[in-house]
Amino acid sequence: MPILTYNSDSFLMDGKPYTILSGAMHYFRIPKEYWHDRLLKLKECGFNTVETYTCWNLHEPKEGEFDFSGMLDIEAYVQTAADLGLNVILRPGPYICAEWEFGGLPAWLLRYENIALRCDDDHFVAMVRRYYTELFRRLTPHLSTKGGNIIMVQIENEYGSYGNDKTYLNKVADIYRDCGVDCLLFTSDGPTWHLFNGGSLPEHLCVANFGSRPDSAFAFLKEYRPNQPCMCGEFWCGWFDHWYEEHHIRDSREVIDVFTKMLGMGGSVNFYMFHGGTNFGFMNGANYFDEYQPTVTSYDYNAPLSEAGDITPLYMEIRALVEQHFGKLPPLTSRNTEKKAYGKVLLTEKATLFDTIDSISSPIRTAAPKFMEDIGQNYGFTLYSTTITGPLEDPVMKYDCVNDRAIVYVNGKRVGTLERTRRYDEIKLELEKGETVRLDILLENMGRINYGPQMRDKKGITGIRFWQQYHYGWDMWPLEMKDLSSVRYTPSDGGADTASFMRGKLVIEGEPHDTFIRTDGFHHGFITVNGFNLGRYYNDAGPQKTLYCPAPMLKEGENEIVVFETDCSENSVIEFVDSPCLG
Repeated sequence: MPILTYNSDSFLMDGKPYTILSGAMHYFRIPKEYWHDRLLKLKECGFNTVETYTCWNLHEPKEGEFDFSGMLDIEAYVQTAADLGLNVILRPGPYICAEWEFGGLPAWLLRYENIALRCDDDHFVAMVRRYYTELFRRLTPHLSTKGGNIIMVQIENEYGSYGNDKTYLNKVADIYRDCGVDCLLFTSDGPTWHLFNGGSLPEHLCVANFGSRPDSAFAFLKEYRPNQPCMCGEFWCGWFDHWYEEHHIRDSREVIDVFTKMLGMGGSVNFYMFHGGTNFGFMNGANYFDEYQPTVTSYDYNAPLSEAGDITPLYMEIRALVEQHFGKLPPLTSRNTEKKAYGKVLLTEKATLFDTIDSISSPIRTAAPKFMEDIGQNYGFTLYSTTITGPLEDPVMKYDCVNDRAIVYVNGKRVGTLERTRRYDEIKLELEKGETVRLDILLENMGRINYGPQMRDKKGITGIRFWQQYHYGWDMWPLEMKDLSSVRYTPSDGGADTASFMRGKLVIEGEPHDTFIRTDGFHHGFITVNGFNLGRYYNDAGPQKTLYCPAPMLKEGENEIVVFETDCSENSVIEFVDSPCLG
C-alpha cells in the first residue's frame, strides 16, 4: 500500500498530493454482520478513509484477559476496509472519550486507589503497554508500512483538554514504536494555544477538531504549525444526546457549508461521526459539568448514515459535493436494510428481582456499603441489603454518595428514588421500638464519566446514616446482568410494581429484519434479545423512545425477549415498529 507523508502544503501519498476524506465509524458500535455494508456506503460517498477508535475496556474486560472476538474483531474490520479499498486512521487511545463508558478506560483501573490516570504514572503506563502489546500484535501487520491500509495512528486523544504531560505522550509514542508502529503519528485537539500546547508533540503531525468556523480554525493551525497541511481530525457534523435533553439535529446546510469551505482551503477532513451506531449494553458514557449527564443508548449523532445505517439526505448532499470537487462517482449500489414492524409482543412471564436474586448473584458481606469497583464489579446494578431496627430519633435516611441512580425499598415496597444531581426523594423510616425492617437499595451504574476532570467515577451508594450515625452490616449483590438464563420465571398477565424481569417470545417467519422496540407504559430498564443486551430505555427522561434491534441479533422462529424494568410498568406489552423515535 502507498505510504502517507506530508509537506507544508498537503498530504502526500507516495509523493503525490492527497486529500484525506475520512469518516468515523466505530466497529464496536456496529454489528459485525453490517461492517461491510457501512464501509461500502462510506466508500460510495466518495471517501477514501475510515477512522475508528479502539475500546480498551471491551478488549480487556478483566485485567489480563483479552477479547478480540465477534464485534471486537478489529483485525477483521480493518481487513474489510482494505477489501473495499479504504485506508484506516486508527485512534487507539488509550483514552478515547467517544461518549463511551469511562472514555474507553477499563473500570478495573479504579480498584487501584493510587494509580494516576492519563499521565506518566508507572502503573498506568505499564497497563497501557500490556494492552497495546496485544492490540498491535494483531494490527501492526496491517500498517501501510507493512503493506496494509492503516495510514495514521493517533497518540492519546485530545490530551490538551485533560493534561500537559509531554513525558507521558512521548511514552505512548515509544510504546507504539516498540510494538512496530512506524507509520505517520499524530495528535488532535481543539484549535487553541492552551489545548495544542498541552496535547501536541513538536515532532508529530497536529490536527484540529471543530464543528464550525473552519477558516479561523485552519488559520490558527497554520500559525501553530506552518510546516504541515491542514486537517480537521473531528468535523462534528452532528452531536450526541443525554437523557433529559432534546434530540440534537443539525441543519444540513450548515454541514455542507463548513465542508465546502474546508475543501476550498485544501484541507483534509474526518467526519465525526459518519455513522454513529449504538451504545449497546451498558457502554454509554456520561458528562459532568454542572450536573451528571448520562448519554442515551442511541449514538445516531445526526450523522450521514443513521443509527440503523440508512442513507440520509445529508449523505446524498455530501456525495454530490465530493463529486463537484473530485469528479463523478460510480452509481450507488448500497441500499438501506429492510425494516419490519413485527407488532406487539406480550411478556407472559415475570420474576421480581427479590424472588430470583439468589439465582443470578451471591451476596458479599461488608460492614459499610462499598463502591461496586471495590467488590470486583464493573457494570450493571448492585443491590445493597440490610436490616434496620427502631426506634430512629431521626428517621430520614442520609448518604454520602449516590452514583448514579438508586431505588429504595422497605420490606420489598418501593419508597423512593435517588438520582445523582437530579432527584432526591426523602426516605423516612419511622419505626417503633424494636420494630425491624429490611432496607434494600438497587443501585444502577448509568455510565462512567468519559470527559473532563471528574473521570475517576466510582459507582455505588456509600455512607448510609440516620442523623450522624452510620449504619453498618450490609449484603452487596453484584448484578452485571451478563447471563440471565437462570432467572426463575412464573406466568404473568400484567405489569410490574417492583423491579422485575419480564419475558416473552417474538416469532419470526422467514429472514429477520431490522426493527425498533417501543416500551410505552414502562419507565426505565434494559432489554435483551436472545441474550444480547440492546441497551437502556428511559421513557421518563427521553428523548429516545425506541431501541434499535439489528436483524443479526434475531433469528427465524422463536426469539427470547427479556425486559428488566427497574421501577414499574403499567402493562406487559412491548411493540416492534419499523421506524425509530429518537425525540
